[in-house]
Amino acid sequence: MGEEEEEELQSRALLRSCASLVRPQQEAKRRRWARQRARGMAAAAAKKEDAREVLDLAEYTKNQPWWRKLFGPSSGSSAEKYNVTTQLVIGGVTGWCTGFIFQKVGKLAATAVGGGFFLLQIANHTGYIKVDWKLVEQDVKKAKEQLKFHSSGSKVTPEVKSRVDEVITFLKKNIILTGGFAGGFLLGMSS
Repeated sequence: MGEEEEEELQSRALLRSCASLVRPQQEAKRRRWARQRARGMAAAAAKKEDAREVLDLAEYTKNQPWWRKLFGPSSGSSAEKYNVTTQLVIGGVTGWCTGFIFQKVGKLAATAVGGGFFLLQIANHTGYIKVDWKLVEQDVKKAKEQLKFHSSGSKVTPEVKSRVDEVITFLKKNIILTGGFAGGFLLGMSS
């Protein structure tokens, strides 16, 4: 054996002896930490039992925003969680998907409504359906009057106002995500 091999063996033996000294110390630290943690948990459990109070869930949920109810208490604005690029990509992709779906559903709905009117006109023209136009005119007048009545006293309920305020606050806090969504939505509608 050469000098290099002897040095290699000596260094390995030294490493083994150091490792054998470190392992018991680490194990002792781990045991102490586990004991301290168990004591802390026991003390916290005792405090919880002493400090229990009645929580009215109905009142608690009324005071929570809808997105906190949906996603949990750790859901702050996306500006706090993600960088600008990630927000733009997430907003753009979700906006594009939403726009694409709106486009397809809109075409389908327009086709269904237009086809329905077309079939009604054909049925009316051929005599299968007789339309009482005076009754239709009366119903349209009633609908106009009701719309005028409801629009004249346009008081927004507090629930609607609070929801609108929540949405506006959310949009202001997540302006980059909102911008990405709007751009993606327009691209989705055009594709």
